[in-house]
Amino acid sequence: MRKLIFGMNVSLDGYVAAPGDDLSWSEPSDELFQWWLDRERAIGLTLYGRRLWETMSSYWPTGDQQPGVTPAQVEYARNWRDTPKVVFSSTIDAVGWNSRLVTGDAIEEIARLKAGDGEPMGIAGVTLAGAAVRAGLVDEYQLVVHPVLLGAGKPFFTALDRWAKLDLVETRTFPGGVLLARYETRR
Repeated sequence: MRKLIFGMNVSLDGYVAAPGDDLSWSEPSDELFQWWLDRERAIGLTLYGRRLWETMSSYWPTGDQQPGVTPAQVEYARNWRDTPKVVFSSTIDAVGWNSRLVTGDAIEEIARLKAGDGEPMGIAGVTLAGAAVRAGLVDEYQLVVHPVLLGAGKPFFTALDRWAKLDLVETRTFPGGVLLARYETRR
């Protein structure tokens, strides 16, 4: 069975995006960007909701060709293009860049993918991840907590039907007071 990991940058008060989908507060240091690159290299399949897919696919296919990119950003762009992706949406018609589109039941497809063999899967996008959390499919949470209070925006966690008990497996600090906290779902 494959492991399903939900990880994102998050504000101290629990938001992944400020109002208007503003992500400028989460600009990573070089060390944190390298951590994200290493994490993405360990993922064999990424599951995207429509909104985050649109954000990522508008930049990373050519991210290595942008002015002033670092070697890590070049590698991230290459890895992003090479990693297989599944995009869940009922409103877009086609996807590219080593991706396939699923328009049907997301939870059914995620459970099917999880039941197979392979490297860990990453799930990206709070709406899609929230549905997977409620279905009990997420095995690990990776919160990269930035020392900022946003007051409003898109929350990392959506409403749950029941408690989910977690075990802390790692913490790490990065420049600027950014904290990584990794938790595994207690089964």
